Amino acid sequence: MRIEDVTPETVRPVRRSWLVQSWRDLAFLHWAVPPAVVAPLLPRGTEPDTFDGMTYVGLIGFRMVGLGPLRGPGLPYLGTFCETNVRLYSVDDQGRRAVVFRSLDAERLIPVLTAQATLRLPYKWSRMRLEKDGDLVRYTSHRRPSGPSSSFSVRVGAPHPTPTPLEHFLTARWGLHTRAWGRTIHLPNEHPQWPLHHADLVDLDDGLIEAAGLPRQTRPPDSVLYSPGVPVTFGGPAVAAP
Repeated sequence: MRIEDVTPETVRPVRRSWLVQSWRDLAFLHWAVPPAVVAPLLPRGTEPDTFDGMTYVGLIGFRMVGLGPLRGPGLPYLGTFCETNVRLYSVDDQGRRAVVFRSLDAERLIPVLTAQATLRLPYKWSRMRLEKDGDLVRYTSHRRPSGPSSSFSVRVGAPHPTPTPLEHFLTARWGLHTRAWGRTIHLPNEHPQWPLHHADLVDLDDGLIEAAGLPRQTRPPDSVLYSPGVPVTFGGPAVAAP
């Protein structure tokens, strides 16, 4: 099996739009872990995607803006909300790199229920807030009614015009894998190259990673990045494995 290259823009353009959305004000926190830690948590037909022998656990906070079907326009109110996800990195038998979401906390109930019902994605309804104060951005999430919570903030630095190979590996992902309806699904996406910024973690108090079945991360992240965001198009799902 040949695994596709890590590229700053997709080599598999979406030919027919299934969903549109924009991701804004993103903070990417990542920890390196041995592949054996995450392998049991991935869908059938996928395995951990690795960089220099390690894979990564990601905690990503952002605003979803203008979510809507086909080519849009996005849905008013329901299509714009805060989200925080815990994600892993996967590759399937066709060599497609993707992400696997262990949890996706979001503040709009109808999108949460829709994603759960259609693709069995692990969305959770949460009380959330994203606050900006100059170069400081704070993300908070409290899962309803009394589940785990997460709070972290980053200080945004200068633009990062030449991301490292690892930073491309962590951010330039052109699809997701999920287990739905008795099979593993690959859902492709495309967007422009990420505009990335250096960032520093100011504080972190997170319970979402442990709640997602992963070891609690007690050390600082190995990578902290920020992006003002990109517009995104998702294509229709395809079977990756039975």
